[in-house]
Amino acid sequence: MTLPIYQADAFTDKLFGGNPAAICPLEHWLPDPVMQKIAAENNLAETAFFVPEGDGYKLRWFTPELEIDLCGHATLASAHILFTELGYTKDVIHFHTLRAGTLTVSRHDGLYTLDFPTRVPELVDAPSELIEALGSMPPIEVYKSRDYMLIYETEEQVAAIQPDFNALAKIDAIGIIVTAPGTNSDFVSRMFAPAVGIAEDPVTGSAHCNLIPYWAERLGKSKLHAFQISARRGELWCELNGDRVLMSGQAVTYLKGQIFI
Repeated sequence: MTLPIYQADAFTDKLFGGNPAAICPLEHWLPDPVMQKIAAENNLAETAFFVPEGDGYKLRWFTPELEIDLCGHATLASAHILFTELGYTKDVIHFHTLRAGTLTVSRHDGLYTLDFPTRVPELVDAPSELIEALGSMPPIEVYKSRDYMLIYETEEQVAAIQPDFNALAKIDAIGIIVTAPGTNSDFVSRMFAPAVGIAEDPVTGSAHCNLIPYWAERLGKSKLHAFQISARRGELWCELNGDRVLMSGQAVTYLKGQIFI
């Protein structure tokens, strides 16, 4: 069996920036263990698989370790490949997912806009082992939804964090988000997810389902500009729209090939 595969860098307009994702268009689902092995072989934060359904596509995402419930950058990358490589001609793509409902991606003025559900985090007491694993000064506050979200005072503090990834992998959460006001943006963030095989995720759409509601309320505005300040760095234009978040960014194609199974 021969399958097409693409790789694109999401939330960037420059090759080797943003967050790379592999995309595998399918006519029908492969067995789950096969898709998991493909994701492990790709060894990227996420590999997206989609199949046609009605007026849109069913979409699933796999890390090297497991199937994930929501992924922003691989959704953006999937839309980019559909628009630029697979001849999709409508303005909006509907992706039907197992656990996140229907997600849409639209294209306008050179940007792709994701429409995702919010994940409003709640204020919690931070486990001492979490603070120790981050190896930095204590955060101002700690929140939690699916992921932990730690608030710091400055962008420089977030940039200086050097986690103990082995210790972080033992924390009871898929991801650890750290964030602060930005020097040249409304806010900055980083995202660590060693428990699912991703030490530091370069740019994380799902993390912004937490970040956007928090910063919109704190800053008193619904439209926000953000950077994820990983080594690869990513840029997002964000908006809080009721119980939905809109995240806009760019993408570039890196690779087109075939998988032989």
